[in-house]
Order: sequence, then C-alpha cells, then structure tokens
Amino acid sequence: MMFDRAASMWRRQGYASSPDGDGAADIDDAYRHCEQIMRSQARNFSYGLRLLPAPKRRALSAVYALARRIDDIADGDGPAGPRLERLAAVPELLGENAPARSDLVLVALLEAAGRYPIPLAAFADLVEGCAADVRGTTYATFDDLVGYCRCVAGSIGRLSLGVFGTDDVGRATPLADALGVALQITNILRDLREDRLAKRVYLPVQDLERFGCALDVDAYGRFSDPPERLARLVRFEADRARDWFATGMRLLPLLDARSAACTATMAGIYRCLLDRIAADPGRALATRMSLTTREKSMVAVRALVQARRGRGG
Repeated sequence: MMFDRAASMWRRQGYASSPDGDGAADIDDAYRHCEQIMRSQARNFSYGLRLLPAPKRRALSAVYALARRIDDIADGDGPAGPRLERLAAVPELLGENAPARSDLVLVALLEAAGRYPIPLAAFADLVEGCAADVRGTTYATFDDLVGYCRCVAGSIGRLSLGVFGTDDVGRATPLADALGVALQITNILRDLREDRLAKRVYLPVQDLERFGCALDVDAYGRFSDPPERLARLVRFEADRARDWFATGMRLLPLLDARSAACTATMAGIYRCLLDRIAADPGRALATRMSLTTREKSMVAVRALVQARRGRGG
C-alpha cells in the first residue's frame, strides 16, 4: 500500500510525462539513464526489451535500473552491516517521503508506476533475497532455494508483468514467478564456480549430500569433487530448472504478442544456456558459459515470429 500511495503522490505532483509538462525533459533524461544501465549491464534482457514498444521498454528499463542498484548494494565491498542498512532503506525510497527528483532512477520508475500497474511492493522481496546474499545464507532443501529464487527473480517476473499487462492477473502472476525461478536456477548453475570463490553456495545441502559433493575448491579455483558426481548434480538441478521453465512458459498466451515475444526471448536465451550447461557440466564448472551475440539475436527473431504466428499476425 505504501508503494501505491507513492506512485499516486508522484502523479499528483506532476511527475508523469506529458507533451506540455514542465518535467518532461527531466523524465526523458531519467529514462535515458535507465536505458543506458540496461544496455551496459543486462545484455541478455536487453535482447527481449528491443521487441517492446518504446513506453514499455522504457518502463522495464526503470524497473531493471533499481533492481540493479539493489543487487549492487548486496554485492558491494565492505562489512555486511552497512550494506544491510542500505538495503533496508530501499523501500523508503519508494515511500511517501521519496527523495527529490534528482535521483534519475526513481524519477523514471515512479513515472512508469503512474502509467502501468507495477507492483512496487515486489522490490521488498528483492531486498529480502539480496539481504540473504549479504548474510551468506545457505539452503537446506530445494524448497528453501525456491523461496530465495522467488525473492530475487520471481519478484522481477511480477514487476515485469505489471508493465506487460494481462487480462488474467491471478493466473499470470504465479507463472511469471515460476519463470523467474527457472532463470535464477540457470544463473546459479552458470555461476557455480564464481559464487563458490566468493564463498557463496546456493545449491541445497540436501542435494549436495545426495550426490556426495561438497563444492570445495583448491588453490587454483578448481572443484575437488569427482567430476562425474558434479556432472550428475548439475544435470539434476538443470532438469528441475526445465520443469520450472515448462510451467513459466504457460504465461506467454496470457500476454500481447510483443510482450510474449520479449518474454520468450529472455526465457529462450536462458533455456539455451541451461541446455549448454547440462550438455557439458565440466566446462560449465570451469568457466562462465554464455551465448554469442548471433545466437541471442536468433533466439529473439524466432520468439518474435512465433508470437506473431500464435496471434495470426
């Protein structure tokens, strides 16, 4: 409710863009700032965003820009205490005492929230998940991990859905959440070595014990577990991610064609990456895998064509 009041307040105070409004130039600058953040730091997501009409693309760039800020706080250097304090203060940035419009990210985000029913309260879930990262939280079971994934990635799915729009919010919301879980599990598998070197382990203790893995690394950053055990573990988790993808992709028919194409592009890039990881776990555990620019572009083209065919366009 606090977030909804904030968006309403900004509308009343004239922060919504209009051709004749005094604040239009400031808002344009704010959106350009957010789009630059998106282009420079979220290359996978930017491929999907290109398929959206400009107003929705700008709004999602603003959503991403604040999410990026929250993530950067969690990943920053220094003691945990100050970072946790900064994270805890984020909801206040979107409250009734929001800072002046000098904060370009907030200017863009709150203007977007005046245009679209963006569930700004979902940022509180993102903060909660990032705070768990700062604390070095580990997860005993897969259900525990899913809870974390819902916070850090399902929240982004729900925020994005507010921009995409749908006629069946009740049905679409858990599907957007599920797609976020699928993407986050893929991220975890892609970054397994990088996270371990940063002293973070996301895979459930229960699963590590099941496959006889400890995820210990030697002085050269190499995993000391037997490769065949690690490969089975990675493929097991990849199969779980595929199940979440299958559920999340049921969201597409509930979106308009361009929003569906955007979503399918983002999901398609990560699904291709997941398949690549599962096909060669040893390489995935030794280096950070990714798709080439051409491969990502092809995923985007296929997604757009399929979305248009699905709606007879």
